[in-house]
Amino acid sequence: MYTQLCRVAAGLVVCAAVPHAVAEGPVLRDGVLHYPEGVAVPRSMTSIEADWVAEHPLGGDRMATSPPVGPVRCASEYEPMAGILLAWEGGSSYTNIVRQMAVAITTTGDADVWVACDSSSEANSVNSTLSAYGADMDRVHTVIRSTDTVWIRDYGPRYIFEGDCRAVVDHVYNRPRPNDDNYSSYFRTQVGHAYYKHDLVHGGGNYHVNSVGAAAATELILNENSGMSQSQIVDVWRDYQNVETYIHDAFPTSVDSTQHIDMWMQIIGDTEIIISDWPSDSGSTQDQICDGAAAYYQGQGWTVHRTPAFDTGWTHFTYTNMVLCNGLVLLPKYNDISDTYDNQALATVQAAMPGRQVVQITCDNLAYSAGVMHCICMHMPAHAGGVNPTTCVRGPLGGTFDPGDQVPVQWISDDDMFDVQNVDIDFSSDGGSSWTQVASMTADDGVWVWTVPDVATTEGIIRVVARDGDGNMGGSESGAFSIEGSAVPGDVDGDGHCNVNDLLQVVASWGPCSGPCPADIDGDGEVGVNDILLVLGYFEN
Repeated sequence: MYTQLCRVAAGLVVCAAVPHAVAEGPVLRDGVLHYPEGVAVPRSMTSIEADWVAEHPLGGDRMATSPPVGPVRCASEYEPMAGILLAWEGGSSYTNIVRQMAVAITTTGDADVWVACDSSSEANSVNSTLSAYGADMDRVHTVIRSTDTVWIRDYGPRYIFEGDCRAVVDHVYNRPRPNDDNYSSYFRTQVGHAYYKHDLVHGGGNYHVNSVGAAAATELILNENSGMSQSQIVDVWRDYQNVETYIHDAFPTSVDSTQHIDMWMQIIGDTEIIISDWPSDSGSTQDQICDGAAAYYQGQGWTVHRTPAFDTGWTHFTYTNMVLCNGLVLLPKYNDISDTYDNQALATVQAAMPGRQVVQITCDNLAYSAGVMHCICMHMPAHAGGVNPTTCVRGPLGGTFDPGDQVPVQWISDDDMFDVQNVDIDFSSDGGSSWTQVASMTADDGVWVWTVPDVATTEGIIRVVARDGDGNMGGSESGAFSIEGSAVPGDVDGDGHCNVNDLLQVVASWGPCSGPCPADIDGDGEVGVNDILLVLGYFEN
């Protein structure tokens, strides 16, 4: 059986007849694309979708958010993982592979899985299936939200760390699949993670990153964003993910219709990578691209491993499209080609990652649809704080304030169990040597308006400490800022001295503040013991 797989490049729709595909994919009814349940939609754009995109360009209503403001590190796939995101789509030819992956991830991989399900009844079926095949059901989470396809690598959330908090970076999906394109913005609400979206038309499988800021994509990204220069595209990833991206040549569409980089390379360490080799197509365009990439990374001081790849009848059989998850490697194998290649790939991966257990899964049905296992999963890194919650203070980040200013304290939070209950907010006027609590157990909603106290300092700091349901606590500090307060600290009456008169005014103003409250030296909204202690600390001899 043949079907049309297509892509859009430089405004042109390129299609080809591909064998083995299970179904054409979506149907057009009343001017709208529909994705019937159980249809094995290929990773590549179908001819129907290509016709749609020709009339409805992708990214036409791009709504990018501002980029992160905290310190950012893009998460790699080889670092500790909390779990893997999957989608239960495409009928048994796909879900049989999803099921095997979920079982291995929740057992050998020591991680959770989040499985997107279109309905409660499908979620019940998924849970029954995974339980019957031996998944650790304490680690299985169903997310009831419609998706169009199984290819969650391309539309799912890319994770960064902002400070010590996990956050999602999203993009415009390079397919006209609306439920898929909206999945990341929904999923992040289920786990309470911050969310950012840039305006690149993109498929997540055309991206690899290490944990120290090096990234790679193919020139497909240039074709998909023809109104932007290469430097502008690289700048977007730098702004949102703090990475430097190298753009490689793309495979011919006759070899790989997606032109995604995850079909021929996998980064397995800060300076270690696996790249395809083409023993049956030596000297071919794809072989030259892979050899050139291997030479590039070797020139950068990386260790490069090579695995075989094979192309026949428009099907790209790749082994680099593997899944790393803690101590596990999910490695494709294939019935339609010689097991010599399977064995060579297994030996290479075992030698390259001796500390991980390699589990081989037969993936012909995915390969027929222009993808493999890496294409149908997305990684969620482990929480940076362990059992203790984390915060990243996003404001104030500096500047100078006057007493009485209303300053928004802004933050994001994270927790290993996604269970931050509330936060405490503290102020220090001496660079963190001592702290005064200005808010206790306030809502973890990301913003609290602070009234700046009348304290002269150039070393002001705000701290936000999160508390989870088990009582574990953890937090972070803002950048230093200045307050143009009284010339003399503790001078409540404004006479230029800190003496007994100021102490008497504190006593006279005892209790909650209403209106201007100069005796509230620590800025916590009431005059009390701590304000007396501050006056005594500044008291003139």
